Amino acid sequence: MSSAHSTAEWSELFVATAGAAAALAGLLFVAVSINVDRILAFAGLPERALEALLVLLGVLVASVLCLAPGIDPDALGWLLLAASGVIAFAVVALKRRSLPHREGRSRAETAGQLVLSGAGTLPFLVGAISLIAGSGGGLYWLLGGIVGAFAATVTNAWVLLIEILR
Repeated sequence: MSSAHSTAEWSELFVATAGAAAALAGLLFVAVSINVDRILAFAGLPERALEALLVLLGVLVASVLCLAPGIDPDALGWLLLAASGVIAFAVVALKRRSLPHREGRSRAETAGQLVLSGAGTLPFLVGAISLIAGSGGGLYWLLGGIVGAFAATVTNAWVLLIEILR
């Protein structure tokens, strides 16, 4: 079995990403609590804050599932598909609620938000399908999703902490 479809060689990465996702989620909770009144004053920002937390939750859940001892790649794929499907569905629902409130924003800014949301969710779905199929990039897709999720979350955290004060 290739390293793309077996978690044996990936345990250190998943331990690190589970810890990082949990720590970042805690910091995001603090950031939101510091600016909660300002966040609630802007349409679309509460959804953006929740999206950031959900994307981190996706990384945490995927990392923990991949750390399960002796898990079959097919079973892992189905578990990841279910978990990442729920997260992706929630992110899409949040985007549908928040994007109409983006009057005055450029198309490029809206496109950037959509790309970041996709980068933090879609690779998990593709990786899950790849594991189920037993071909393709497998866990490497999860690696891309983890990097995308961290990039999306840091960007959203910047907006919630810094840009909101401008």
